[in-house]
Amino acid sequence: MTLTAESKAPGWRVVLKRSVPVVLAGILFYALAPVLIKVVSAWPRLGSLRPAWAAVGLIAEAASFTCTFLLKRIALRTKAVFAVVTSALVGNAVTNVLPGADATGATVEFSLLSSAGVETGAAIGGLTATALLQTGCLLALPVLALPTILAGAPVSRGLAHLAYLGLAMFVVYAAAAFFLFRNDAPLRLVGRIVQTVRNRLLPRRRPVTDLAERLVAARNSTRAGLGEKWWEALLYAMGRVVLDFACLLSMLAATRTKPEPWLVLIAYVATTVLALLPLTPGGLGLVEGSLTGLLVLAGIPASKAVLSTLAYRLASYWLPTLAGPLAYIAYQRRLHAPRGRSDRHSQERPAPSARN
Repeated sequence: MTLTAESKAPGWRVVLKRSVPVVLAGILFYALAPVLIKVVSAWPRLGSLRPAWAAVGLIAEAASFTCTFLLKRIALRTKAVFAVVTSALVGNAVTNVLPGADATGATVEFSLLSSAGVETGAAIGGLTATALLQTGCLLALPVLALPTILAGAPVSRGLAHLAYLGLAMFVVYAAAAFFLFRNDAPLRLVGRIVQTVRNRLLPRRRPVTDLAERLVAARNSTRAGLGEKWWEALLYAMGRVVLDFACLLSMLAATRTKPEPWLVLIAYVATTVLALLPLTPGGLGLVEGSLTGLLVLAGIPASKAVLSTLAYRLASYWLPTLAGPLAYIAYQRRLHAPRGRSDRHSQERPAPSARN
C-alpha cells in the first residue's frame, strides 16, 4: 500500500520545527518546576485573602481586558463587538496553552475575525497596531518609577538596573517605531536584507521577491488601523497595562501587605516583558518564578509574594484561559449556526403575503 500525497508523513524539517518549542518548554518547565509548584501549592491560602481587595483585583483585570477589546475594536475598524471579544479570548487561550503558540494564537484570532466578516487588511493591521501599542505602553511604565530612584529612594541594585534597562528599551522602541512609521526607505532596506538572508538559507524553496513592498503595505495597514482615533487607542492601550498592574497591587493588598508601588511597578514590568518571550505557554512558570523573586526584592515577605503571585495569575492567566473555550462555543453558536438548523428554520418560516 503506497502513501498518497495527502497521507505522506511530514518531512524532518516540519517535525523539527514543531518539536523545538515543545522541547524548550519542557526543559524550562523542568527547571522552573520547584517555583511553579511552590506557587500553585499556596492555593489553600487563597481563603486568607481579604475579600474586598481580591474583588477589586478581579474587577481591575476584567477592566484591563475590556480596554484590550475596545482598543482592538478601534484598530480593526469594526463595530462587531461580539466577534472582537470572542476571537480575542479564544486567541489568548490558545497562546496560553500551547508552547510557542503566540503565532498560532494570532492566527486563530485572525481566522475568527475573517470568518466574522472583518476585512483581511484591517484584521492584519489592527492586530499589529494593538500589539505594538500595548508593548510600547508596557515599556513606558518604568519612566514613572525613575524620578523616585533618581531622588535617592532605597531600592535594590537589581531593581534599579531593571528600571534603567526598561527605560533604554522604551527609548529604542519608541524611536524605531516613530522612524519606521514615518519613512519607507529603512523599512524597505530591512525587507531586502531579510529577503536576501531567507533566500540564501532556503535555496530549495521558491525565492521571495516582494518582501520590502509587503512590509510597507503592512505598515500602512497598521497605521490606517489607528486612523484619527489614535489618541483614544493610546488611552485604551495604557489603560490595559495600568489596570493589569492595579490587579497585582490589589492582590498584594489582599495579603495585608503595604508595598511600595513604584518598586512593585519595576518588578511587574520586568516580569511582563519576560512573559512576551514565547518560551512557555503564556509565560507559565517564568512569570511565577520571576515575579515572586522580584517582589521579594521589592520588600514583600516571601510567603505573601507567593500568595499574591498566585492570586494575580488566577485573575490574569487562568480565568481568561478558561474563558477561551466558552467564547469559542458562543462564537460558533451565534456566528456559525449549523446549516441544517438554519435551513429548517427558513423552511418553517411562512412565505410573505402576496398583498405586499
